[in-house]
Amino acid sequence: MSQTSKNIAIIGSGLVGSLLAIYLKRHGHSITVFDRRPDIRNIEFSGRSINLAMSNRGWKSLREVGLETEIKKIAIPLDKRAMHLVGQTEYYQKYGKEGEAIWSISRGVLNRKMIDLAENAGVIFKFEEKVWDVDLPEAKLYTGDTEKGHWEEYQFNLVFGCDGAFSRVRHKMQRRSRFDYSQDFIDVGYKELTIPANTDGTHKLDKNSFHIWPRGKFMLIAMPNLDGSFTCTLFMPFEGEVSFEILKTKEQAKSFFLTYFPNVMQVMDDLLLDFFKNPTSAMVTMKCYPWTYWDKVALVGDSAHAVVPFYGQGMNAGFEDINVLNQIIEKHGDDWEAIFQEYQKERKPNADAIAELSYRNFLEMSSKTADPKFLLQKKIEKLFAARHPEKWIPAYSRVTFSDQPYSEALALGDAQEAIMQKVMEIPEIESKWDSKEIEDTILSLL
Repeated sequence: MSQTSKNIAIIGSGLVGSLLAIYLKRHGHSITVFDRRPDIRNIEFSGRSINLAMSNRGWKSLREVGLETEIKKIAIPLDKRAMHLVGQTEYYQKYGKEGEAIWSISRGVLNRKMIDLAENAGVIFKFEEKVWDVDLPEAKLYTGDTEKGHWEEYQFNLVFGCDGAFSRVRHKMQRRSRFDYSQDFIDVGYKELTIPANTDGTHKLDKNSFHIWPRGKFMLIAMPNLDGSFTCTLFMPFEGEVSFEILKTKEQAKSFFLTYFPNVMQVMDDLLLDFFKNPTSAMVTMKCYPWTYWDKVALVGDSAHAVVPFYGQGMNAGFEDINVLNQIIEKHGDDWEAIFQEYQKERKPNADAIAELSYRNFLEMSSKTADPKFLLQKKIEKLFAARHPEKWIPAYSRVTFSDQPYSEALALGDAQEAIMQKVMEIPEIESKWDSKEIEDTILSLL
């Protein structure tokens, strides 16, 4: 159904805000995007960004507005994990079936591109214009500096909050009765580091792998960039025996890297420089409900459901919000109250599911990926899935390489995990993991 043109404000010029602007512009609306920050295209990116892993849901949302091919030009496909264990040879774990890959993209590069594309579509951006209040019933925004007495009032038909985990729009909604809200910080922080390119511009590590150095309670990951460098992220507790708290001097940091990450020694100076220059950032899971206020205001992306980054689904989930919202718009036309109600009811269970999956994947990536029994379980699952693809899809593949609802992926993944726990208790499983007996056991438990 077609829509009557509305005057719409989007708060936040990040990835979700920019893509939402492109979608809404295609429905003939007038779109203004506000951001308190400067235009990211004019500043150096700040060392606070985990590289993004674009997967099926993200690509589907971009394909819908004809942007998939354009964005793939700035992305690198990763078809496997490269595992770096202490004292062992590097080895690889394929992600999925042949041709399945996640794609590494620099957040800064992608964000600049998305703003360009939105501007080309006719979206107006107002940078360095902070929204300090929202009149929810009237869809009015107040921007500027109240202390200095310079502020502006804007009247809109609709307002979308795409301003992240600490959203100003959501903060205003929280003051209303019966608004549920929770935030949960994990005790692990992250710091961005860089492995530079070789002098000839090539990558120092395999460029089509997601590199992981699992070390139990902490880990290092690395994802490739187009310029030959890798964006690395060190995840580690804020306090404790091995933590950010205890690494205060260059000598302590150097000893730490030499002990736990010896195969990145050749770039030690760069790592140490980044370690003390870049901030240590926190990670939060944020849940809330409702996501909308009547037919006036809606939250999209992290402002509605921030998750920890360990499934690589934060951006993908935000983009999927937009795609689902668009399908509902096409169904309901001008009935924005019906659109908002259906949108939040459909997306909320899936947002909760990916929050749970993301936290579990942190435990898996940091400690279980170095556990022989866990690795054997994954081998058994992979073999069974290859023999019976119609009966068994690994949870990771459901989340990453399909658009099955996250809530279904979680429920089916839990059911499969219960089966595998029984299989792993079979005596002498190590010697008969690929036998017909194990295959028949799984079939009988399905």
